[in-house]
Amino acid sequence: MRPLATLGNVNVDLIMGPTTPWPRPGTEVLVAHDELRPGGAAGNTALAWAGMEVPFTIASNVGDDAFGLWLINAFRPHSGAWVISPCYTTVSVGLTHPGDERTFFTTRGHLPELGWHEARPQLEQLDGGLLLLSGSFLMDKLAADYSALFTWAADRGVEIALDPGWPVAGWTAAELSRARTWVGATRHLLINEVEAMALAGADGIETALPTLADLLPDGATVVVKAGPKGAYAWQGGTVHHTVAPEVLVVDTIGAGDIFNAGYLLAIAEGATLPKALETGVILASRVISTSPRRYERPAGLRERVG
Repeated sequence: MRPLATLGNVNVDLIMGPTTPWPRPGTEVLVAHDELRPGGAAGNTALAWAGMEVPFTIASNVGDDAFGLWLINAFRPHSGAWVISPCYTTVSVGLTHPGDERTFFTTRGHLPELGWHEARPQLEQLDGGLLLLSGSFLMDKLAADYSALFTWAADRGVEIALDPGWPVAGWTAAELSRARTWVGATRHLLINEVEAMALAGADGIETALPTLADLLPDGATVVVKAGPKGAYAWQGGTVHHTVAPEVLVVDTIGAGDIFNAGYLLAIAEGATLPKALETGVILASRVISTSPRRYERPAGLRERVG
């Protein structure tokens, strides 16, 4: 199996809800559920790999506070080389609403402080592997160093997978230009439906896929995660689609990140693109429908993906 790694946003997630949008300022609202857990896009992918007992590397940093130590402990033994930045740790508060909608409030914290110079030593064993870049719009210093990172990856035979997330300032002309530059060095673009349409300037998945493919290197793959509609992919002019199974949803937070874990694991094991889509969709569906979350593969999936 090819080596797997993720680099990007690892932070503290506080999930609370459900609450109907939106409480009146100055009031207090009681909710039925709360959970404090390690998260962030890169963190969610790593947790899925760990739950499946897959070897992987996660490169990250944390703040120099109690939450930073808590995250390091939560990701052991994979966090031994993490950088401790002289700042507070990023916290994201997620409010859930009826109908599976969510609202997030996130502090800047440690995420903008990690640069490629600090992250590179954590990835020295990745030659020939797959590197997932997550939460790019939150990683200011690292994103500014992406050109050096891409050169390093090309020299090492490392394929870049990208899930940049949503720009805090929205899809301004500057952010679109920046994202399209990143996409130009990407072998696996892994984005959700809304992000795909924004990045492509399209009004649907079918029109977004070929537009995005034109931004990628020859032979690269575009994957669009579409929630209950499953996932779509474009490679070499061919569209693939995997339908999501019907499940009783418990918690959808991080579903796309968990899909990334399954998809990239299958690619690392030499699976075809349709089987990789299937792996990501089934894994994500299993996780969002279980509490506590279950990250192991469904019975028989390994044999179908090999």
